[in-house]
Amino acid sequence: MEYRKFDNTYFIRIQRGEEILETLAALCEVEHITLGTITGIGAVGDVTLGAFDRQQFAYQSQTYTGDFEIASCSGTVTTMEGKPYFHLHMVIGNPALDVCHGGHLNRGVISLTGEFVLTALPGTVEREFSPEVGLNLFKFVD
Repeated sequence: MEYRKFDNTYFIRIQRGEEILETLAALCEVEHITLGTITGIGAVGDVTLGAFDRQQFAYQSQTYTGDFEIASCSGTVTTMEGKPYFHLHMVIGNPALDVCHGGHLNRGVISLTGEFVLTALPGTVEREFSPEVGLNLFKFVD
């Protein structure tokens, strides 16, 4: 990973073979980022996307391998138990194969390059598990 900071915005290049969530977590730890937004594009060769099953209260995930463009990746940076927590959704596709997949990003390995922009915000929003919903929701502390 390489990155440059401009005020509160980070331009990040995630390199071939690096896992997206691990790389972003390392950046947040080094730069002490506890709140922000992320967008990204690039290419992945091994990616796991999920959709939450409301009946089973669990993510149903699918792993895709091959040549995929990241058509869109966006989401939030918060914390859970003091550690960086990412809630990112991603759409991947390969027009040559006429396929497109989207969902919650569980894991993604960059195959060529990844270009991400993280805007850090002042403050912290912690996450807390909601047994009613089955997800880790924003926990606003006064």
